[in-house]
Amino acid sequence: MERDNMMHGARSALNKNMEMREWCEMFLKERERAAKPEMSDEEFEKYWKYHKPEIMHVGAAEAVQAFKQR
Repeated sequence: MERDNMMHGARSALNKNMEMREWCEMFLKERERAAKPEMSDEEFEKYWKYHKPEIMHVGAAEAVQAFKQR
């Protein structure tokens, strides 16, 4: 339950602060890209396009925390 509350709070913050949202999106995209080195740039962009909402949702709390610690 605590994780859900953190995720909800992080998602709310991302919806209100566009600077934070852009930074967090790039943070998560770069992390995901590093985890998928076997994909070409074109393949990764297609992958990102379709999986971005899920990745942003799941990684919101971690990304906001990283934003605050930068």
